[in-house]
Amino acid sequence: MTLGFVIKKYSSYLMFQRCLICTNFADGLYRLVEFVPSLAANGIQTIIFLHSVPLWEEGEIPRIDEERITRARDRLQTGLKTIPEGVEVHIEVLSGRPLDTIPKVAKRYNADVILTGMESRNFLQEKLFGSTTAGLARNYTTPLLILRPQLVSTYTCEELELRCQHLFRYFLIPYNGGKASEYLLQKVKAYAQNRPDHSLSECLLMWVIEEVGRKPVSKQQQVQVAQEKLKQIKADLEALGLQVKTEVRVGNPYLEVLDAATVFDIRAIAVSSETIGSIIELPIRSFAGELMRRSWHPVLFFPPPS
Repeated sequence: MTLGFVIKKYSSYLMFQRCLICTNFADGLYRLVEFVPSLAANGIQTIIFLHSVPLWEEGEIPRIDEERITRARDRLQTGLKTIPEGVEVHIEVLSGRPLDTIPKVAKRYNADVILTGMESRNFLQEKLFGSTTAGLARNYTTPLLILRPQLVSTYTCEELELRCQHLFRYFLIPYNGGKASEYLLQKVKAYAQNRPDHSLSECLLMWVIEEVGRKPVSKQQQVQVAQEKLKQIKADLEALGLQVKTEVRVGNPYLEVLDAATVFDIRAIAVSSETIGSIIELPIRSFAGELMRRSWHPVLFFPPPS
């Protein structure tokens, strides 16, 4: 059964207007059902809440656990209290593995962003115990906004309301001139061109020059090249109506980006990667993968084109 409300017609080219929120009830994301008006303040017009119930495997033949499905749907519907005019809300409770049900529901509603929780863990723990979010990042092309369950669960209602209102307001965009960062930049530009009101308004462009490695040019020259490149990108983004800051640092990219995220009070770190979760990542480590697994700041991941 689906709970739906009438929605005004929207332009199909606008990004982040159809949001799928996935919860297992242990990640705290089910709480967002109480903050639909705050989520809608970002320009989101369709919100889908999804919970996946595993098959009941007692006995010889696994079967759908109708009792758990009913309890889960009632729990989500009970929390849904206020729905702004022009916003559509759906509650979906399906039987099956999240890696099967999430893509199915995302396709049905044409979701353009998926909110999901992900425990903080390292690469080997992820491989040993699995991760729904990592599986989505590897195999599907819908952007993911990754939140830490420990934080979402402990926010007060006042804190969570503010978080929901400002989900997409201020992006930190790591950039190094590589293929993945160029793709990320193009996605952000496309979003900025067609963003809903009260959504993205600020960006921090950041280039971290690693201290390791031997390069034919000095660190000072690398910094100057990075500053000039970011200056050009800044002009492009400001032409789209964004407030843009630039930052060039020398050091460990992961540590420097996390420090900047705190110093500049950003809302999400936007990243992409060509190697996320692959065998290639084991020896070289994906910068985006490390952020997804370990950052306490929200991470907006744009999967590479298939």
